[in-house]
Amino acid sequence: MSIEATSPHLVATAPAKVCAPEQSLPVACLLIMSGGFLDVFTWLSLDGVFANSQTGNVVFLGMYAAMGRWHEAANHFPPIAAFLAGAWLAIRIRAPLLCLAGEIVSLVIAMWLLPHAPSGPLTIMGISFGVALQTASFRRVENWKYLSVTVTGNMLRGVQQLTSADPEAARGAKIMLTICLMFLVGTAIGGFTTVHLAANSLVIPIGLLACALWLCCRHRYRRYLG
Repeated sequence: MSIEATSPHLVATAPAKVCAPEQSLPVACLLIMSGGFLDVFTWLSLDGVFANSQTGNVVFLGMYAAMGRWHEAANHFPPIAAFLAGAWLAIRIRAPLLCLAGEIVSLVIAMWLLPHAPSGPLTIMGISFGVALQTASFRRVENWKYLSVTVTGNMLRGVQQLTSADPEAARGAKIMLTICLMFLVGTAIGGFTTVHLAANSLVIPIGLLACALWLCCRHRYRRYLG
């Protein structure tokens, strides 16, 4: 018989698995709400270009190129390049909270740039770069993988959890459904505020991300003190 089985003291004092603060459901909800908001914001404000949905940008890039509409095709290339650069940086440095702070800075700069260069590529590149920092750094919520800026993959994961025999599958399905609903809420808020506040509406995703950063830092600070 093993030592672990014969020693109740060792079993009782074994540390329970605790998720990192950046893997908590409240943080995931804040992040994906900002993701839904930003896709709507950039679509309405930047000539139908997406910040998060690089699938959409690739589709439009290929479609417009095939039609010979090179100028419109070129509009979708800068966010793709910026997203790849941001994802590469986030994966290399492996510092989620620093990347989240970087995204906040990127959005603040974009909010300042929009009134001065509403049709320039720098704004969408800044937003896409910041979004990539987020999505490459925050890829788990509790025990499940998810995407913090798009909804399609999370819908698929929710269906997988519903059909799984895993005892924790029900919890996983609820989490994925919650995340998808929060993305929808973010798009609704984004559509309403972008129409009425234009560039100033970016203060909302900045606030959501700041709240997520505060939750992570507060948890780490308490754990450090405790």
